[in-house]
Amino acid sequence: MESSVYFGSDGWWHGRVTMGVKGDGSPDRRHRRARTEPEIKRKVKELERQRDEGRATKVGRKPTVAKWMETYLTDIASLKLKPRSLDDYWSKTRNDIIPGVGQHRIDKLQPEHLERMYRAMLDEGHAPSHVVKVHRILSRALKIAHRRRIISENVATLVDPPSVDETEANPFTKDESKSFLEAAAKRPTFMRWIVGVGMGFRQGETLGLRWSYVDLEAELFHPKWQLQRLTWRHGCDDPHGCGSRLHRFEPCPPNCTAHKSYKRGCPKPCPKTCTKHASACPERKEGGLVFTRPKTKKSQNPVPIPPVFIPFLHDHKAAQEEMRATAGELWQEHEVVFSRPDGRPLDPRQDYEEFKELLVEAGIDDRRLYDGSRHTAGTILNELGVDMPTIMEILRHTQISQTRRYVKGRSHLSKDAMRRMGEFFVPGPQRPTQAPTETRTETADTRAARSKRRRRVR
Repeated sequence: MESSVYFGSDGWWHGRVTMGVKGDGSPDRRHRRARTEPEIKRKVKELERQRDEGRATKVGRKPTVAKWMETYLTDIASLKLKPRSLDDYWSKTRNDIIPGVGQHRIDKLQPEHLERMYRAMLDEGHAPSHVVKVHRILSRALKIAHRRRIISENVATLVDPPSVDETEANPFTKDESKSFLEAAAKRPTFMRWIVGVGMGFRQGETLGLRWSYVDLEAELFHPKWQLQRLTWRHGCDDPHGCGSRLHRFEPCPPNCTAHKSYKRGCPKPCPKTCTKHASACPERKEGGLVFTRPKTKKSQNPVPIPPVFIPFLHDHKAAQEEMRATAGELWQEHEVVFSRPDGRPLDPRQDYEEFKELLVEAGIDDRRLYDGSRHTAGTILNELGVDMPTIMEILRHTQISQTRRYVKGRSHLSKDAMRRMGEFFVPGPQRPTQAPTETRTETADTRAARSKRRRRVR
C-alpha cells in the first residue's frame, strides 16, 4: 500500500498510489503527475487521504451526465418517485439537462457549465421556477453519484440557481364564489364544483373520487385515490423503430400550418436516438387516465362533508343511476362519483376548459384552477374565523407553514382589525351611563349573610 514518486523521462514528476483492488482482483493503482516534486507529493498525499477516509471515487471510466441521468431515472428514481413526478423528471432531463451539459463526463462537470446552462435557459424564455426545478433534479442525481463515490463532489451545491418570486394566490371572494357556483348550477357537473370550491379538493382528488370511498351516513369523504394522466411507455423491444413514422428530425418552417392549433407552438425536432411516440405503440402501457395514490399519507385523511351537501349528493347519485340505465350496454363501470354519460371518469383537460368557461359566465377575471378551489376554501375558512390548525386538517397539509401560503388576507378584514387597534389606543367618547333605577322588590339575603348577622348580634 506504499505510494511511489519518481521523475520520468518525459520531464514530468509521476506519483502512483495503491487504492485497493479492482473488481477482478488486480491492484487499483491511481496515477498523478505534476511539473515539480512538491506538487506531485501534495497530489499523492491528497489521494492517500481520500483513500484512508473512504472518500475515494470508484475505479473505472466515469459516465457522461446524459448516461448517468438515464441510469438514475431508470434504476434509482423510478423506485421512489410517483409516476407523474417521474414523467416530469424525464421531460426536463430530455429537453434541458442533456442538451445543456449531457456530453460532459460526470467527474469533469464544473459549476461554470451549470451556470451557462441556466443562463441560456433564461435567455430562451424559461421561467426562473422552471430553471430551479432543473437544478434540483440535477443536484439530486449528482448527490446520489457522490454518495456512491462515483464523483468526489456534487458541483450543483456550488451553484446558486435563479431566485423565484412566489406566485401570489388569487382566490375567489365570497361573492365571486357564489357567482361561480350559480353559473355551475346550470351544468350537470354542478356537484363537482361544489366539492372543489366548497371543500378545497384538488382536481385529481375530485375526479378520482369513487362511491366506495364516500360515507354518506358518517358524512365523510375518503380521498384514497386521484385521477391523473400519465405518459404512455413503449411495451415493445425497439422503441426507436416503433415510432419511426412519427420521427421529425428537422425543425418546422417559420409559417408552419401543421401545428397552428398547438397552444405551445410547434414541437421540437426529435433527437437522432428518439424513443418517444409511445402513444402509437401497439403494446403501449402505463399511460392515459389512471388512478394513483395521493402524494403523501396526510392527503388520504378523511374530510368531513358539510351536512347541507348531503341532499345534493343523494340527488346526484340518483341522477347517475338514471344515466346508467339510459346508457345500457355502453356504460363502463368505474364507480366514480363524477362521470361522463358513459360512466368513464371526467377528462382533466375538459374539466379545466369548463372551469375557464365558468369564469367567463360568472364575470370573474381569469385565474388558476388551484386559486378557485384550494386557495378559495382556505381563505374563506379563515374569514369565517376557523383557526389555522383546523384549516390545515381540512386541506390535509403536512405543515402549517404550507397552509399559511394558501390563506390570503383580505383588505376589508385588515381595515376592520386596524380600526379596532385604533380604538384600543384612542378610545372614542363614552356613552352616558343611565341612572340607577329604584326597585320595589328587596333582594333576599343568602344563608351565609344571615349566619354572619346572627353571629354579630350574639
